[in-house]
Amino acid sequence: MDMPVATRPVQPDDARLFCRLWGRLSPDTVYRRFHAPLRRPPVEAERLVRVDHDLREAVVAVIGGDVVGVARYDRTSADLSTAEFAVVVEDAWQGVGVGRQLVEELTALAAHRGVRTLTATVQKDNDRVIRLIRRLLPGSTFIPDHDVYDVESPLRPVPPQLPASRELRAPSLLHAI
Repeated sequence: MDMPVATRPVQPDDARLFCRLWGRLSPDTVYRRFHAPLRRPPVEAERLVRVDHDLREAVVAVIGGDVVGVARYDRTSADLSTAEFAVVVEDAWQGVGVGRQLVEELTALAAHRGVRTLTATVQKDNDRVIRLIRRLLPGSTFIPDHDVYDVESPLRPVPPQLPASRELRAPSLLHAI
């Protein structure tokens, strides 16, 4: 069942909402996202909301004023064509399409900004994320490395910009519930 939700780029004042989201994540969800049994967010929430919307991007899903999911990518200035990505969705909203919607929007933004390859590290038994990647990022390779896969996912390039009167724009990031 896919249920469209409101999404938008992360904002600096979302730090408080990220802290509230953390409290609603199960230990299993935290482990799947961060590969460690963390009891507190791994970094200050302010760092998570500081993005430049180019080298670092994050898109959030919002329901009832709460952030219920986040997808992000990070790339380095050394290789602007590659970005590492990750997604986390609050347990109560898993399985209804929130992660799919976030990853679709994030990959569209990344492709629009010149990213050609997304990378991720996924536990081998994280069937949900593996299915999500296979569904949304065809052509992905899964390279075994102990108990994880190192994933490389090619992105389709965005068509060249049209003449100024029909300028190509990034996809809309606001979907109503």
